[in-house]
Amino acid sequence: MQMARAAGLRGRLLLTIGMLVLVRLGIWIPVPGIDLARFQANIDGSPLIGFLDLFSGGGLRALGIFALGILPYINASIIMQLLTSALPSLEDLQKNEGEAGRRKISQITRYVALGWAVLQSTGIALWVGAFAQDPNPGVLFYVQTAVALTTGSMFVMWVSELITERGVGNGASLLIFVNIVAVLPNSLGQTLALAREDQAIVGPVLILTLVFLITIVGIVFVQEGTRRIPIISARRQVGRKLYREKSSYLPLRLNQGGVMPIIFASAVLILPASVAQFTKNDVMITISSYLAPNGPAPLVYVAFYLTLILFFSYFYASLIVNPVDMAQNLKKMGASIPGIRPGRATTEYVERVLNRLTFLGAIFLGMVAILPTAVESATQVRTFQGFGATSLLILVGVAIDTAKQIQTYVISQRYEGMVKQ
Repeated sequence: MQMARAAGLRGRLLLTIGMLVLVRLGIWIPVPGIDLARFQANIDGSPLIGFLDLFSGGGLRALGIFALGILPYINASIIMQLLTSALPSLEDLQKNEGEAGRRKISQITRYVALGWAVLQSTGIALWVGAFAQDPNPGVLFYVQTAVALTTGSMFVMWVSELITERGVGNGASLLIFVNIVAVLPNSLGQTLALAREDQAIVGPVLILTLVFLITIVGIVFVQEGTRRIPIISARRQVGRKLYREKSSYLPLRLNQGGVMPIIFASAVLILPASVAQFTKNDVMITISSYLAPNGPAPLVYVAFYLTLILFFSYFYASLIVNPVDMAQNLKKMGASIPGIRPGRATTEYVERVLNRLTFLGAIFLGMVAILPTAVESATQVRTFQGFGATSLLILVGVAIDTAKQIQTYVISQRYEGMVKQ
């Protein structure tokens, strides 16, 4: 009831739902001139296509005009995060230019997304030329395909920003969320059909379902887990008025990088398999077999996967939290951590706490990444293949963030009503 009465929230929800439905419809509008049956037969079993197809909600397999979806924009955002940390000019825009600087960075991100979409669209156009209905497709076919995919990607980017500004927020995340959810009915249907055909598989299916539920509960606790470092603001005197010391806390999340370390690690793991598929090189085929979860050496896969997750967790945490800036900001505000001297000692303390939290978060991510695959191998129920740790983390994380966003609108409506009264 509170959600329905909140001013503007109903319109935001309707806009969000309408835009998400529009994007889902666009996924199934195929790019013209391509033999889809031959194309889909060729990509069956490709780990790279399966990984990317999950985030496009089946759009890449259907080769619709929204096949690229929000991926170019996500890639551009990651690139801009890296460049902002590396280039002082971009860092100055973000930190010192306020809202105008953030708008400039957003504009640059859009241009990077456009360039990335053009590169990906051109690559896909050259690739699917082999599956064109015309045995000898001309230049016009490649241009039309690239333009259609690029335009679709830019439209999806616009939809994501529209949802962020005028919808319930988190536009890009919601698009990925909906695309992943769209794959669920197919997996559930295959699982039910398998259980009907073979009664012996019912037990393993229940075990797998229980593992998924336990994993979701664990993700919720860790995603919300924070270490609160107490801070005390110094006593100040303004004119004749004396402000007493104020105690607060500095929240550091247990999982700073969210799902990004698993996405990066998964991309690195499927790269050898993708290269082996396209090049047919014996060395790459051997490497990819050892880096597969069902390969000849599962321990090698687990060790390499955990190492990658650990590396990318520390890498992404270093991009998000800067202990030096944090210590300087506390010093400027006249605040300090009890028992820790301001300046370098505060920086070292925050670094030490952050390193411990990142290690614990990385171990959790590694367990979440390995557990569903291990249970699938043990139970031999592979109908949920592809819907693993990355998907669960995204679904739970986006659901929590969206619920908080809606709750914020409801609370703001309460305060507006109190002010009017």
